Amino acid sequence: MKLSRRGAVEPFHAMDVLAEATKRRAAGRPVISMAVGQPVHPAPEAARNAARRALEIGRIGYTDALGLLSLRTAISDFYKARHGVSVDPGRIAITTGSSAGFNLAFLALFDAGDRVAIARPGYPAYRNILAALGIETVEIEVSAENGFTLTPEALEAAGCIDGVLLASPANPTGTVTGRTNLAALSAYCRENGIAFISDEIYHGLTFVGEEATALEFGEEAVIINSFSKYYCMTGWRIGWMVLPEKLVRPVERIAQSLYISAPELSQIAAQAALGAEAELNVYRDAYRANRDFLVKRLPELGFTIASPMDGAFYAYVDVRRFTNDSMAFARRMLAETDVAATPGIDFDPLDGHHTMRFSYAGSFEEVNEAVDRLARWLA
Repeated sequence: MKLSRRGAVEPFHAMDVLAEATKRRAAGRPVISMAVGQPVHPAPEAARNAARRALEIGRIGYTDALGLLSLRTAISDFYKARHGVSVDPGRIAITTGSSAGFNLAFLALFDAGDRVAIARPGYPAYRNILAALGIETVEIEVSAENGFTLTPEALEAAGCIDGVLLASPANPTGTVTGRTNLAALSAYCRENGIAFISDEIYHGLTFVGEEATALEFGEEAVIINSFSKYYCMTGWRIGWMVLPEKLVRPVERIAQSLYISAPELSQIAAQAALGAEAELNVYRDAYRANRDFLVKRLPELGFTIASPMDGAFYAYVDVRRFTNDSMAFARRMLAETDVAATPGIDFDPLDGHHTMRFSYAGSFEEVNEAVDRLARWLA
């Protein structure tokens, strides 16, 4: 059997670590996973109740490829209330998680051989999906010198590019790109005919700095968001896109064939979740407490904080004091402490061998216990 070269992308090591952690937990080990961005809290009560009512009726089926109009209208109302921007519900597409949003954006915007700029370190699925589609990834190193974010100057130095993908808050760095910098990046892309994709899936989880949407600076950007993180609905697989008008029909055509539609049950629950901010902000405060704890404790263990922990729920740390092989270190740490974290090579194929990412989306009790185990192990 001949295999496609598209399947030869790098593995998503965080998921490999999670699989091993799950295997150990099933064998009775007291595993604490800080490997993936999986909120410990359940979906909001309103979302679960809405899903129960829908299941009692039982008529769960296909929706329009772009999603339920009621949900798209609710998201439009959300942008008006949260960011003061008007978005026609007709420009909103509901997706099977943000992952489907990235697939749709890449397929609708780029051809094989096009060049798309992303930050390094950055979310590995960007690189892997682009590679599978034959799109060249231009990884631009971000550091303290450029505020751990992409800038027009860095894009100019990268040569001819067809697209830019920026996350704020970012995974794994936690970088929040402020309004001024986001406006400058949006303007650069618009003036140079470059497609701009703004990954906003960690919106609602900003602890330091200002949270802005690229929609504030025009209608050209493609916005990708999700109910997975702030709304604690990872397994419901539900997200959304806000599209420039000319991209709506191309995305709809591709979605019709790839996905038919996002699950109707998840769409119903997601619409209810949009009104659950009071409950969700309690969860956000819990992540903030975890963050503040790790900002203090990780350096005491010998892990240098490598980038801002301003948003999302990750600590990206330098582990050179202990290893120059983050994958081997992660495996040994899991085997000897039952604490799982993600090796930095997932996010930075060049320099990630001496970094790791710890997710603090779990309970404070779990985070505290994990730190205690690591302290004993490294003593």
